[in-house]
Parts: sequence; C-alpha cells; structure tokens
Amino acid sequence: MDFQFKAGTLPFLVSMPHVGTDIPDDIAARLSPEALVKPDTDWHLVQLYDFLEQMGASTISARWSRYVIDLNRPPENTNLYPGMDTTGLCPIDTFSSAPLYQPGLAPDEEEVRVRLKHYWRPYHAQIRSELDRLLSIHGKVVLWDAHSIASRVPRFFEGRLPDLNFGTACGASCAPGLEQAVVGVAQAQDRFSVAVNGRFKGGYITRHFGQPDNNVHAIQLEMAQCLYMDEAPPFGYRPDRACDVQGVLQQMMEAAVMWVRA
Repeated sequence: MDFQFKAGTLPFLVSMPHVGTDIPDDIAARLSPEALVKPDTDWHLVQLYDFLEQMGASTISARWSRYVIDLNRPPENTNLYPGMDTTGLCPIDTFSSAPLYQPGLAPDEEEVRVRLKHYWRPYHAQIRSELDRLLSIHGKVVLWDAHSIASRVPRFFEGRLPDLNFGTACGASCAPGLEQAVVGVAQAQDRFSVAVNGRFKGGYITRHFGQPDNNVHAIQLEMAQCLYMDEAPPFGYRPDRACDVQGVLQQMMEAAVMWVRA
C-alpha cells in the first residue's frame, strides 16, 4: 500500500503527506548519502497525533518519502509561491540545498510522470474519495493538512520559524469561522508563537481540496519540529516536549470539529 488510511466517523480528515520514510530500492541506489538520512521528513507526526483515532477522525499518511515525490505539490510542478525559492514535485535537492542525487542520476521527465502515476495520484484519489464519503454523511467536512519542519531553514526564511504556522490560502480554503475557531485556540495560549498565512499559506492539498462553497474546508498547520523532537539526526521523538503541544493540537482539532458540526 502506498499510504496508510483509516476511515473515521467525524466530518474530519487529517492528511500527513510528508511523514513517509520509505524509498524504492532503485531510487535509493541513486541518492546521495545526505539524502538517505531524509532530513526533510515530517518526523513522528503520526505519533504526535496519536489521539486522532480515539477522536474518531479519518486519517491518511504517506508511506513514501517526499524525496520520491512531494504529495503536496501541484502535478504540473508549478511554484506555489511565485518568486520564492521552493522544492519541486520530484525534488533534486534538500532544504539545505544539498544535491539529492548522485551526479547525472536525477529523474528525467518520463520518470517524474511515472512517479506521479504510481505514488502521487493514489494518495490524492483517496483524499477525494474520503471527502466525498464524509460529505455524503455529514454535508460538510474539514480537511486538516498536518506538517512539521525544522525551526530554522535559512533557505526559505530568516531566523526562527514561529511555532504554529497556519495556512488557509489567505482565507480561500476555508470559511472565516473555521480559521477563527482553530487559530483562536492557538492564540489563547502563551507558550507557542503563532502565524497565519505568513511564509506558509497552505500547499497544494489545502488549496486544491479546500472549497468552502462546496462544503470542504481545509487548513494546513506547519509546526516547528523543536516543539516535539530533536532536529538533528537521528531525529529522536521527545515526549517531554511533545506532551505540551499535543494538548494544544487536540484542543484546536476539537474546536474544528465543533465548528463543522454546528
């Protein structure tokens, strides 16, 4: 299976497109040593969000590394942030600008098309299928796209990233009420800094599936990894840190469910 999926009972689907760590052998054989460490993975998010099953949320999480294909990029490989640096559909470098592939072994256009078919499309088809199922039951649904990133990535932003970075495509991917409900919980606490539609405005999943006029409301959360893990290899999970942010995550998601059920 190219992803892990569990159907829930709530009008709430959580996607984790960058948690995958598997790399097919034929691709791994061409990668650089640094790439095989997989530094840009959204490490441990499934563990951090382990309360979702008890909540009754539907979940989908990637199996394959974002170095195989980035599930949160457009299939046309257009830049979601025009004029700004970003990585592509099939990345060729890491967030620190290190080459992913050994010299001359990066994928060509045909290989990108093959990866799109075999790895990207099934994940997106499952999201579409589950959203349609939940819509048929509840009439309205929230899609939460869960991400994490190192707190300092000079290639993309200056200084330290805020702790909790929400993206709603500048309000286009969800109703104002959902954004207010979720962000309101985040802003009510004083331990973690908050940004809304700053450097992260939501990736392809948020922008594509978030269609408020069709009763699908999408929000992305990009979280600083220092809140719950070590940011240096071997990227260990830190339960002593995680427990603090986990409570806030659960409160935000409960607020989203209350909003969509209202």
